[in-house]
Amino acid sequence: MAISTGGDGGETPMSDINTTPLVDVMLVLLIIFLIAVPVAIQTIEKLEIPIMESIESKDKVENLLITVTTTDAEGRTAGPIRSGFSGATRDGACRIYLNNTTPVDSTELYDQAFERLDAIVQRAGGPEAIMEDPDQIPQVHIRGDVNAPWRCVAGAIYNVQAAGYPTIGFISNPVDPNG
Repeated sequence: MAISTGGDGGETPMSDINTTPLVDVMLVLLIIFLIAVPVAIQTIEKLEIPIMESIESKDKVENLLITVTTTDAEGRTAGPIRSGFSGATRDGACRIYLNNTTPVDSTELYDQAFERLDAIVQRAGGPEAIMEDPDQIPQVHIRGDVNAPWRCVAGAIYNVQAAGYPTIGFISNPVDPNG
């Protein structure tokens, strides 16, 4: 700590920080990065991203498939036919389909998922029997529309977890990077 000596006779400690070494270090790092980054970028000629082959899953018949979509403010649903769908909005209603066929609301989703899981557990011989072979426990696969707000997907997740399904996964449509 430096002590300043002034003409007033009072010696007080100086509380200023010397920033010169900090600025010197920052300038050196800046120069290093200005030189190193272009060299690193030029050495990477072509980056090859591995393309993973998609293998068809061998799903159990008992697995539950849920599709989540939404409507726009006027109640129109997105689809392959031009329906005038203007995009998902907060005013749009959630649309949930069980096994891609049956539209359900949140109460029906819970009830039907619970009944389906209960029937599978009873057919296996009860909870103890199904826990001995965890591969028998069905899973839920959720396919969410790109326009579906998260509240719709989260509501579906909540209802199937409340119904007793322990494993929930998401299904996506991979995009071919080669076009």
